[in-house]
Amino acid sequence: MRHPIRRSAQAAVAVATLSLAAACGGGFDDSADQQESGTAPLTMLIASSGDAETQAVQAQVDAYEQESGTTVDLQVAADLSQELAQGFAGGNPPDVFYLDASRLADQADAGNLFPYLDQVDDLDDFYPNLVDAFTYDGTQYCLPKDFSTLALEINDAAWSAAGLTEADYPTTWEELSTVAQTLTTGGQTGLVIGDTRDRVGAFMTQAGGWFLNADGTEVTTDSPANLEALQYVQENLAAGSFAYPSAVDAGWGGEAFGTGKAAMTIEGNWLVGAMEADYPDVGYTVVPLPEGPGGAGTLSFTNCLAVSADSDAQDAAVDLATYLTSADAMTALTQDTGVLPSRQSLADAYLEQFPERQAYIDGAEFAQGPVNAPGVEQVLIDFDSQLGGLATGDPQAILESTQTNLEQAIGG
Repeated sequence: MRHPIRRSAQAAVAVATLSLAAACGGGFDDSADQQESGTAPLTMLIASSGDAETQAVQAQVDAYEQESGTTVDLQVAADLSQELAQGFAGGNPPDVFYLDASRLADQADAGNLFPYLDQVDDLDDFYPNLVDAFTYDGTQYCLPKDFSTLALEINDAAWSAAGLTEADYPTTWEELSTVAQTLTTGGQTGLVIGDTRDRVGAFMTQAGGWFLNADGTEVTTDSPANLEALQYVQENLAAGSFAYPSAVDAGWGGEAFGTGKAAMTIEGNWLVGAMEADYPDVGYTVVPLPEGPGGAGTLSFTNCLAVSADSDAQDAAVDLATYLTSADAMTALTQDTGVLPSRQSLADAYLEQFPERQAYIDGAEFAQGPVNAPGVEQVLIDFDSQLGGLATGDPQAILESTQTNLEQAIGG
């Protein structure tokens, strides 16, 4: 199952391995001579949540090979960031690879990506927010293969025991605070959420804020909207009705939720698999995140099928990427792996099969993607570390320091 690994940890590995990659090279066995002669297979590098995902991708790759006559060497990375860094540093990256939206700007700025969306005839079938997540400096680079969003998960037994009904599902910040307080009893906290931008950031979008403006050209971190969001979370943390996982001796929100330490949590559709595997007897309901002063808001998490700018077989690589994001392939892949289809036309059929995931799908219409600017990861890691002390900290100081550091990072 896919546990929500903190993006900061992934970034730390990537930064640490850049110097290693430069020192020892590395890459993939598909030399230019082989590609030109047509004898070398396409190389495709993916990250996988486990055997089910690997087998699902391999099945679609096999189907592509049969249809196209092109051989594909599918490789599952032990550490995707590290292996990509080694491939690019050695001048021999994979032809096609998974790329997280949070790393798009860095890879695009480095000149590592071949933009191919101008070759896609039905681009308008993909959720616009997801296409935007893979757009940098006006260039659309790669197709989102799937996505996930955040929603509010509610423990049905805890909800009923508190005398609450479906009519009480919170739709505003005020209502969320009220029910969280009602549900906080004994060893149970009303709402347990992760202590990083990947969870707390949802409140920033609901307040109408974010780290950068829409086109990524201006830092907006110290805005009144973001301050209102952090103050809201701080007030509830101080009241004891919200808590971070570490405060309830849990590794992440899903663990706190599954073990009954949290009556509610904010996680993505990956929680479905985690609950089935680890806490199958816990009944729960998924509802949209409550709206804030700025309206509805959630966060999206997505990977694209990127094509290397250095690929010697770009036409074939683009053909593979578009095949794997076709309606048929995407239907099979999302059914088998628990992620959501990035094609809007597939939503109805997906929800017929998985109606309990409605709130996650609906979030695609207004979800905020990650910060889309190069060289900002360390600044955001520092922001995350400051969020850990938000309950007794100074929200304004957190935002002002991040504002200054982001301005320095993006040069404006």
